[in-house]
Amino acid sequence: MGTLSMSRSVRSLLIATLAAFGASEAWSQGAGLGAAGELVDRDVLRVCADPSNMPFSDQNGQGFENKLADLVAEKTGRKSVAYTWYPMVVGFVRRTIRENRCDIIMGFAQGDPLVQNTNAYYRSAYVLVYKKGRGLDGVETLTDPRLAGKRLGVVQNTPPSTHLVKSGLMKTAKIYPLMIDTRITPSAAETMLKDMDAGTIDAGVLWGPMAGYYVKKAGADFVMVPLIHEQSSPRLAYRITMGVRPSDQEWKRELNRVIRENQNEINKLLIDYGVPLLDEQDRPITH
Repeated sequence: MGTLSMSRSVRSLLIATLAAFGASEAWSQGAGLGAAGELVDRDVLRVCADPSNMPFSDQNGQGFENKLADLVAEKTGRKSVAYTWYPMVVGFVRRTIRENRCDIIMGFAQGDPLVQNTNAYYRSAYVLVYKKGRGLDGVETLTDPRLAGKRLGVVQNTPPSTHLVKSGLMKTAKIYPLMIDTRITPSAAETMLKDMDAGTIDAGVLWGPMAGYYVKKAGADFVMVPLIHEQSSPRLAYRITMGVRPSDQEWKRELNRVIRENQNEINKLLIDYGVPLLDEQDRPITH
């Protein structure tokens, strides 16, 4: 299947492009409540996911959401995990969980009306990435005067773009595409880090889970700073949940129990993938 992968956040994403799905796809959070019988398969964990969206998911089961699905299946007594693959583009929810092809989407931004959200299982933020020793050491905000005149990489139409405009940094920015066929072209995160390494750009702004994974793989002298001190909107830190149908109340409660009882194991999984985790006070979670 041809795949256009989010380069997001929410997926996450997902994080960066919640509006792109359009209000026409949204369910009323209360409309399905009390419906007769839930549609959740009790033997198989049916997951809908993007087949080429590392570090979140891929068809080879290498993404952290694949590993999380294995954990959820084990903790809920499922015998196996079965995937319906669909690119994370406009129509994803409508063509997957809304058509009852799956019972869960492993990563969704809290508050998104397209699904019913479980409790959040992690919180992360967009990050500023730069290389040590190139004059940006200690920069923690997009309003830092040391960024003036610098060339920053940013993914098209993501929340940090607004901050770059407000800080006067967009005129020198390099814009990376949001939708990329990652079977053919490296993700925006991979390309951005290579450009930074080569000196084509001075720094980059990426969704934390994307940045953390590729920074860890790069093994180079990159600095990654969560953007938690910005004073203006939009916010750059997000809680990530699992998405289920509005009617599946017992299923949501079961997943909330799994999250609550296995949070330490979930944190370890995410940290292993380089995800910069934040608690509710914006303090880093490192263990």
